[in-house]
Amino acid sequence: MAARILDGRALANELRGELARDVAALGARGVVPRLLVIMVGEDESSLAYVRGMRSLGAKIGVEVEVEILPRSVDEAGVRAALARTAADPAVHGVILQQPLPAHLSIREIASAVPADKDVDGANPKNQGRLAFATGARFIPATPAAVMLLLERSRAWPLRGRDVTVIGRSNVVGLPVSLLMMAQDATVTVTHKETLDIVSFVRRAEIVVVAAGAPHLVTADWLRPGAVVIDVGTTVVDGKLLGDVDFASAVEVAGEITPVPGGVGPVTNVALMRNVVSAAAEATAEKLSLR
Repeated sequence: MAARILDGRALANELRGELARDVAALGARGVVPRLLVIMVGEDESSLAYVRGMRSLGAKIGVEVEVEILPRSVDEAGVRAALARTAADPAVHGVILQQPLPAHLSIREIASAVPADKDVDGANPKNQGRLAFATGARFIPATPAAVMLLLERSRAWPLRGRDVTVIGRSNVVGLPVSLLMMAQDATVTVTHKETLDIVSFVRRAEIVVVAAGAPHLVTADWLRPGAVVIDVGTTVVDGKLLGDVDFASAVEVAGEITPVPGGVGPVTNVALMRNVVSAAAEATAEKLSLR
């Protein structure tokens, strides 16, 4: 029997309705949530992402603005742009769009993202709070999307579940593993240096794949009935592919996310939730001072 599809588009629509109501409530208080995306150069994939965010923002009432820095800008220039956002009360959320040009390192720049506006959880302060389970101000959008989808799966709650994560990046693999451990799952993080990676995947009740390797995971890797969350998004010959070979995996998994239409749509909404939350908190602080 084919797996149940964990439909990210349907979930995103549900969450979008909730967000629109929150934004309307803020609007009644004269507050319009505003997200600023800082880009270095004009990477086509980043531009497509921003178009999607603008479209979502228009639907729910969040302003999305873009500042494009020259591709040749140095680290100091990026830091200066981020510092300006910290001083602008009209900006509630800031993201530094990735990928960055090769001469720039997100590890060196992330600390300049204002922590109270860091809606994608890039600042090491927010990452540290997540790691220590001490109340991270913002959960990074893609890991948050993974958790939102898992909440709708038959594997929820995660307590005691055997989970394998493929990928250890600071963007997805590491934070999502921390979030699942906070839910008392037993998590194994694998990566390109892992020996016999298939053995770890085959025993897992839940598999989260964030390797950036199209169709890496096939049906024979999976435990029958496993929940499979595919975070991969790679364009090959004009087609968006996930890290899971969906056609084969859907016949073995119990539940699975498609690409496109799985994690991606929920990621966008998760980011906007953080923006709206930041706007609400900023407003509460202002009101308390009156």
